[in-house]
Amino acid sequence: MKTALITGANKSIGFEVAKQLAQKQHFIYLGSRDLKKGEEAVTKLKSLGLNNVEAIQIDVTVPDSVSAAATALAQKINSLDVLINNAGISGGFPQSPTEVDTDMIRNVFETNFFGPIEVTRKFMGLLKKSASPRIVNVTSGLGSLTLHSDPSWKYYSVKGAAYGPSKTALNAYTVALAHELKDTNFKVNVIDPGYTATDFNQHRGPGNVEDAARFVAKYALLGDDGPTGRFFSLDFEGKDNESPW
Repeated sequence: MKTALITGANKSIGFEVAKQLAQKQHFIYLGSRDLKKGEEAVTKLKSLGLNNVEAIQIDVTVPDSVSAAATALAQKINSLDVLINNAGISGGFPQSPTEVDTDMIRNVFETNFFGPIEVTRKFMGLLKKSASPRIVNVTSGLGSLTLHSDPSWKYYSVKGAAYGPSKTALNAYTVALAHELKDTNFKVNVIDPGYTATDFNQHRGPGNVEDAARFVAKYALLGDDGPTGRFFSLDFEGKDNESPW
């Protein structure tokens, strides 16, 4: 059975991705900053007959927490097949570039940018032991500089100084990571699940968590001939949903 670690998986899209991958015979380590909430999520999944799940405490903004999670997982498994860096925060809107609190920007970057880097680095040893490792960095269409420069884009007016830039930075890191691993069996991509109705946006998004999670899970399940170093968005209607950077 393949193994997967999903950060921020105790609710919303992360929880649904955990469910869908568990249904596809992956053993899921459900990462949660609050272990109690993670265990509650595991109880929900087990009530659906999905026993191949386990909660693991991980706060992506605390290096010691990430290290402890990696050590704990290494004592349970020999390799990690899938890492989904899903944990994220918005910082709240609006985010006026001239009025935003820079401490808030730092806080958003700690979770959305530095967090995935820390998790990826600490779990790289386990990932390298997999025959077909997959890394999915969950991003947003708001991270696309090309789309932000196109007045015809439907979200053109949604600008901010923290959330979008944090995802742009994550995209850039993913390009560099995929390049470093291009001659290996890794597949590394950034995936935007689209504007989805969740607690993250007070359920304002038009999409649903099932479709969003299915789109994310698709790239966790890539075959050996799958793409790497690419940006795919459920909201972008181009060929294969591939978004411009």
